[in-house]
Order: sequence, then C-alpha cells, then structure tokens
Amino acid sequence: SMDINEVHRIAKLSRLKLSASEAEAVLPQLKAVFALVGEMQVVDTSKIEPLPHPILFIENLAQPLRLDEVSEKNEREKNMANAPAQEEGYFLVPRVIE
Repeated sequence: SMDINEVHRIAKLSRLKLSASEAEAVLPQLKAVFALVGEMQVVDTSKIEPLPHPILFIENLAQPLRLDEVSEKNEREKNMANAPAQEEGYFLVPRVIE
C-alpha cells in the first residue's frame, strides 16, 4: 500500500519539492489514481484489437477530412489596417528574446 515515503520518492523522481503538508494532501489522490489503474488492469483485453484512434470505435463520430480548398477570400489589406506596426504585409511585434 502506498505511504508517505512513496509520495516523497515519487516527488523526488519527478523533481518536485513537496512540503510535509503537500505530501499528506497528495497521498490520498495518488492512492485513488493507483486504485483506478489497478481496476483497469483487471480487465481482460487479450481478445480486443487495438484501435489506431479511440474515436474510430464510434463510426458516426469519426471526423472525415474535408476537401483542401480555399474557403475564405484574401482580405490582407483589410486585416492589416488595424495593425499597430507592419512591414511588407506582415505584423511587426516587439522583440521578446534578446
């Protein structure tokens, strides 16, 4: 069973610094997660084919690809009219990395 020492070990492996009160608060949450994983591991999935994507299981929710065609007209001039700074049709923004 998981105890407070396991919480500190997991925190150390995760490069997290937890205070004693934080570790105490996390312990029941981790127990719940590991209990759920334990329940899921009991399910026999040996005869189930893996899906390439979970949504493909529900065909009517599968998202077909639309045709790759232009659906908007080019309004660059109109869109750039409100730009505080621009050059050659591109927005200019302040440098954030020196």
